[in-house]
Amino acid sequence: MQGQNIRTDVVGHPKDPSRVTPPVKPDGLPDVVAGQPDQPGRLRRKVIIGVCVAFVVLAVCALVFDRPILAAVSVLSLILTLAPLILAARLRIVLPLPFVLALATFLAASLLLGEAFDLYERVWWWDIALHTVAATGLGMAGFLFVLMLFEGDRFAAPIWALTLIAACVAITLGVLWELFEFTMDSVFGLRMQKSGLADTMGDLWADLVGATLGALTGAVYLTGRKLGFATTLMSQFVRINGRFFRKRK
Repeated sequence: MQGQNIRTDVVGHPKDPSRVTPPVKPDGLPDVVAGQPDQPGRLRRKVIIGVCVAFVVLAVCALVFDRPILAAVSVLSLILTLAPLILAARLRIVLPLPFVLALATFLAASLLLGEAFDLYERVWWWDIALHTVAATGLGMAGFLFVLMLFEGDRFAAPIWALTLIAACVAITLGVLWELFEFTMDSVFGLRMQKSGLADTMGDLWADLVGATLGALTGAVYLTGRKLGFATTLMSQFVRINGRFFRKRK
């Protein structure tokens, strides 16, 4: 069984065999590909356009009511929503629709509610909860990234090793974010770190817990077991982007 790839159940595109046409199955998570002339593709575009319009309208309203900080974080939320979509398109990676919605929701909760409406100060667990959720998502993404590196070969390394690497990827990204917060506070005089060292240490602990949970979710997925929405989303990503999880000849 050495070298066995993950089953992706993908179908070649009729005009370009190098492209992958994802199947559309009634699992509640539509397989969507930007640019495809099918109903799920139209749904994906409508959702992305709707999210962008919402952020733009919020920015304009903030300027009208003299809320420059709210306008700035609205524009930043828009940029951070589009950036991974553009990068994925460049790499020919398809992001499932639930990922787009989850990203927009997280940015709204983090930047808009947290920063602009000061929930970080009003609700003591807000920052910890968002860091844990974000790190969990990064842990899952890190696991998929590791599988891509091994071209879908689930036996290229023990599951515990894949899990450890995925967790380390997510934790590293969390550390980079803390360095970004420190830089913004030092250079521009912001208060992204809130209570300073205590805030940073709390965020890193949340990142550690979330990254571990996300990586373990990947391990559960690789064993073929189900863990609700999380493993379903990972399975959908692998199925849509099947060409990244097959051995290159």
